[in-house]
Amino acid sequence: MKIFSSLYARAMQWARHPRAPWYLGGLSFAESSFFPVPPDVMLAPMSLARPDRAWWFALITTLASVAGGIAGYGIGLWAFDFIEPLLHDLGYYEEYLQVRAWFDDWGFWAIFIAGFSPIPYKIFTITAGVISMSFLPFVIASLIGRGGRFSLVAALMAWGGKPMEEKLHKYMDLIGWSVVVVVIVAAIVVKIR
Repeated sequence: MKIFSSLYARAMQWARHPRAPWYLGGLSFAESSFFPVPPDVMLAPMSLARPDRAWWFALITTLASVAGGIAGYGIGLWAFDFIEPLLHDLGYYEEYLQVRAWFDDWGFWAIFIAGFSPIPYKIFTITAGVISMSFLPFVIASLIGRGGRFSLVAALMAWGGKPMEEKLHKYMDLIGWSVVVVVIVAAIVVKIR
């Protein structure tokens, strides 16, 4: 079944849409404060489809993500009592407690590492607000961490360009089904243990 290659073709078509940068900015903002899907899912195909604009896309993603991080900071600072039950309901509360411990140990570096890593950044932005982390170091760490991550993604995709796009399209079904198998095997292993 060629499910993944058709989804890939559609994603590349969306990546070339004239309004794609606006959607990328919206997704980047939302992911940093409340939405679960990382902006890399748009940034990568957009940079692959338009390598000449990859750095521009990375900048949009970074600035929108940091703005969303500031919104997440505000949520933690002023509305934590309201969202605390949501953290419980969505299964993020244990992660929140872990992040809070990391802030106690690492401070500035916790937000920097979260900005660069695939760890849910929104948990860090909200926690930074809850603990009233100094705002300027929060913004600086976010800019450096998020900027580094998104620049790396954009650069790798732009470097691959058209040849990588064609290779990915050719092997997308194999890659997609391999990921499905790995996830199923991992779920079985976790269930057994």
